[in-house]
Amino acid sequence: MEKIRCGWCSKDDLYRSYHDNEWGKPVYDDETIFEFLILESFQAGLSWYTILSKRDHFRKAFDHFNYKKMALYTDKKVEELMNNPGIIRNRLKIVAAITNAQKFLEVQKEFGSFSKYIWGFISGVPIDNMPKALSDVPATTEISDVISKDLKKRGFKFMGSTVVYAHMQATGMVNDHIESCFIRL
Repeated sequence: MEKIRCGWCSKDDLYRSYHDNEWGKPVYDDETIFEFLILESFQAGLSWYTILSKRDHFRKAFDHFNYKKMALYTDKKVEELMNNPGIIRNRLKIVAAITNAQKFLEVQKEFGSFSKYIWGFISGVPIDNMPKALSDVPATTEISDVISKDLKKRGFKFMGSTVVYAHMQATGMVNDHIESCFIRL
């Protein structure tokens, strides 16, 4: 019997694997949270499938999302990344990734971990929206608006409310698996 999944992931095995094994599962380690922050920021204006299909290239190009290394990237590294056909070659997003690594470190220093900071917006407890259908899943919420505003105030780039909400979904801060999805059963 075929598993029932959320409608957005029916494209192919890459999407199905991501849906089944990662999407919506709570993530508390800073390394994974940072990876998703960067990937979501690169998604702005693009499809998640595009980013997911280039994920291994991103990992290699960005030192496996080692934010301590990324915070020290130079103009030379930016040019190297701009010439890498395996990633999204958008200078503003590449520079934003470096800035976001620097700001990520600042948040860690202030809160002890980025995880403590980001999960603090929802008191550490995932929000379960229990959508009946894909059409019930929002693109933004009041909480994603608040987080986005705070991240921007702290100097993060490409962190609009839609990007933040997608990040919340990816890292399990919200559970938007539809009611009939096998993940819920």
